[in-house]
Amino acid sequence: MNVIAPSDLRNFSILGHASAGKTMLCEAMLACAGNIGRMGSIAAGTTVSDYHASEHQHQISVHASLLHLEWMNRKFNLLDCPGYADFISEGLGALRVGDFALIVVNAAHGLGVGTDAAWDYATHFELPKIIVANALDKANVNFDTILADTRTHFGKNVFPLAIPLDAGPGFSRVLDVMRNEVVTYRPGGNGKYTEAPATGALAEQVQSLHKQLIEYVAESDDSLMERFFEKGVLAEEEFRAGLHQAIQRQVFVPLFAVSAETNVGVARLMDFIAKYGSAPTDRAEVPARDLSGIAGSVPLTQPEPVMYIFKTMNEPGVGELSLFRLFAGKVKTGDELLNSARNVSERLGQIYALNGGTRTPVTEIGAGDLGAVVKLRDTHTGDTLCSPKRPVVLRKVEYPAPNIHGALKLRTKGDEDKLAVGLQLLHQEDPTFHYRVDDEIKQTIVSGQGELQLQVIVERLLRRFNVAVDLEEPRIPYRETIRSRGESRYRHKKQTGGAGQFAEVWLRVEPGPRDSGVDFKQSLVGTNVDRVFVPSVEKGVKTVCREGVLGGFHVTDVKIDFYDGKMHPVDSKDIAFQVAGYHAFKEAFLAAAPCLLEPIYTVSVMVPEEFLGAVMGDLSSRRGQILGVDIDGHFQVVRAQVPQKELYHYSTILRSLSSGRGRHSEAFSHYAEVPPEAAGKILAEAKARKEAEANNKH
Repeated sequence: MNVIAPSDLRNFSILGHASAGKTMLCEAMLACAGNIGRMGSIAAGTTVSDYHASEHQHQISVHASLLHLEWMNRKFNLLDCPGYADFISEGLGALRVGDFALIVVNAAHGLGVGTDAAWDYATHFELPKIIVANALDKANVNFDTILADTRTHFGKNVFPLAIPLDAGPGFSRVLDVMRNEVVTYRPGGNGKYTEAPATGALAEQVQSLHKQLIEYVAESDDSLMERFFEKGVLAEEEFRAGLHQAIQRQVFVPLFAVSAETNVGVARLMDFIAKYGSAPTDRAEVPARDLSGIAGSVPLTQPEPVMYIFKTMNEPGVGELSLFRLFAGKVKTGDELLNSARNVSERLGQIYALNGGTRTPVTEIGAGDLGAVVKLRDTHTGDTLCSPKRPVVLRKVEYPAPNIHGALKLRTKGDEDKLAVGLQLLHQEDPTFHYRVDDEIKQTIVSGQGELQLQVIVERLLRRFNVAVDLEEPRIPYRETIRSRGESRYRHKKQTGGAGQFAEVWLRVEPGPRDSGVDFKQSLVGTNVDRVFVPSVEKGVKTVCREGVLGGFHVTDVKIDFYDGKMHPVDSKDIAFQVAGYHAFKEAFLAAAPCLLEPIYTVSVMVPEEFLGAVMGDLSSRRGQILGVDIDGHFQVVRAQVPQKELYHYSTILRSLSSGRGRHSEAFSHYAEVPPEAAGKILAEAKARKEAEANNKH
């Protein structure tokens, strides 16, 4: 494959809500271009882009797949992105390297939360959008409703460039606004069609739309606007040149009507992308920083190469594959580049052009193009590789914080090292996946965007690293504290042969401010206790605070005053005062109305209005306190505070409550007292777990 001129490249992400038909739209495009003889199916696991084991297992897209084809002498680099929010890192990486976003809406289902998310993320990356209304061959679809909804959500400048004439089963005819034609597609004809001029009422409709389109184009350029006012029309070449600019500035947002499964309307969408879609030349400079952090830019035309790694994954038989976009220069196999983020040198292995799981070796890749390279030693998602002569760092993607958590339990003892290696590599591949070993609750906690993502992580650990784990509910890091004052005078006396131990510790305790931790002070007067033993008492107290008094949870928000005691001139020593401090604090704590605290999370839930009541009722049933409801377009945003204990599996429950159209985020807020009826159950469970652990040791 020869190096493609940047102006002939079309790099775009295909995004939308789950089940919008993105993968089948890619199949239809590949079929139109002749890359595949016949379209595959998701159910049979035969699509080009869904080729990973986890995608076959779950029958959804899990990875952003890079595909390419040629159409009208242009090279299309398509990035088929997952619709589930669990795998949002894939879409964000794809948007980072695309020049526009193709947002797919399932006409039978309508707009979903994922549609809004795709739009918002594309806007964040300052990318033009094209909307595709898909599945117009399904029963009871209404194109006018979809058009009205997209305008309500995304603005009145959403404009139909193709209108279905026979939407529903058997859909085959489209009114082409650009060319004033009726286009009829052949069933099973891989996108082949015939054209005829629009006549009668259709001609009037299309001419009216054509006039509106010319006005949009004129709006995008002052000189075109002047000519339009002078003549009332634009010359064809002026119109076509202005159309590209109008899309770049999003003066209007094109909307196309297709059925991906039957390949109707797709070929003319591809024509439009080839003629008017964004190219790398439309963003001929990208922001960058030099190694000292000073802001600058990378021009597309500079000879020194600059590439951004937007995805890393492990491929069977190949090893680690790094997907990249080259923002400047040319690269070929064997080139030495600098990883400017890590300050290490990297030698490029074999470079490939990808079509899903099919890898085609290429000798070199030019500016603006996308490709993949193998066997980079120390380069990960988000890194910049560049010429050592002109080192720069490109802006990384900011990934959302995790909103769901689970605990991993090894099925086989001794696999701890393999698990650690596997988790580290999986985090490098997917930056929205996090893990940590939590010493407080003694579990390995994994966190991500949804339960499906964590399930796929568990499957990958087994498939790639041969580590079998179970995903279980994380223990809650409860805290123990007190509600009133208490005190104790504890004497520790022990005689063993000649040597003895003696210490007496007098302590007072009282509640401290919330989140203040443990505040240990001494107010000793006189000579009853030598000050040298104060650290010993504090050590004993801090040991209890770590171990817990009620149920093995950390003690917090307690003020402790060591105010008096007694000692023995011979038998008082460090260990004696540690033991006395330990037991004195336990006694004082139990005398001060002890209670449990639980972590409370602030939760934000976005759902369509029809699901608002069900979501609020469910949150209330989870001991949630509703803080308020805001409006965001067609969606309602419920803000609430909910105990962490009640949030396990919440993303799955929300998906069920909202027909898959809700999403939520959560963040730790504060600790609050556990209701007495719940506290008893928690302490009983903690006692049973402690006994089980003790029995296992024996």
